[in-house]
Amino acid sequence: MREIVLDTETTGLDPTTGDRIVEIGAVELLNHLPTGKTFHKYLNPERNMPEEAQAVHGLTEEFLKDKPIFSQIADDFLAFIKGSRLVIHNASFDMKFINAELALVGKTMLPADTAIDTLGIARKKFPGSPASLDALCRRFNIDNSKRTLHGALLDSEILAEVYLELIGGRQPDFGLSDAYNTGKRKVDEERKVFNRPKPLKTRLTVKEKEAHTEFVKNLGARAMWNKLVIKS
Repeated sequence: MREIVLDTETTGLDPTTGDRIVEIGAVELLNHLPTGKTFHKYLNPERNMPEEAQAVHGLTEEFLKDKPIFSQIADDFLAFIKGSRLVIHNASFDMKFINAELALVGKTMLPADTAIDTLGIARKKFPGSPASLDALCRRFNIDNSKRTLHGALLDSEILAEVYLELIGGRQPDFGLSDAYNTGKRKVDEERKVFNRPKPLKTRLTVKEKEAHTEFVKNLGARAMWNKLVIKS
């Protein structure tokens, strides 16, 4: 299953009043694991940069003036996200900007149900609690110390970790989602651990083992799988 965690930075809050995207960052997930593949572009918005927006992301008119305009990167962007579900924090905001940019260059807009809104998931999972990206990083003990300003690619990388925790932690299929609510795994005092007197025989074939090794290798050095340290 391929998903794209995505974030944008803009000149303001409303594309209908002329605000534009100035940065797009996206991270590829395969079966909920980052593969190391990313999409990242700074964009010339073809307009001025309001001080309020610059204070959020730090991108100046001078920095952006020689960057490509959206029409020049639209095809590459659409190719990167093609056929994938998008994972976005406050999805309605980013989707309205992306669709506004696509409309300006005559491209088909993306359906609303293309995106999973992690803000909505967080509010449902933790009603009444802060649900900003920073708040969720604190909840799940995710390092966001580099996030001094908003940045589309960095925020996408952080959101990928947050998303994994929101859908059930690092082992979502084993029902461990509650174990990460405080960033520490709960211990079941009644669970008894014993050594099996005779180890079970492996059911993996040599071909399956080789395929798995090749899969992990192709994830790349930035992939979360290759960053994990297994402690005995």
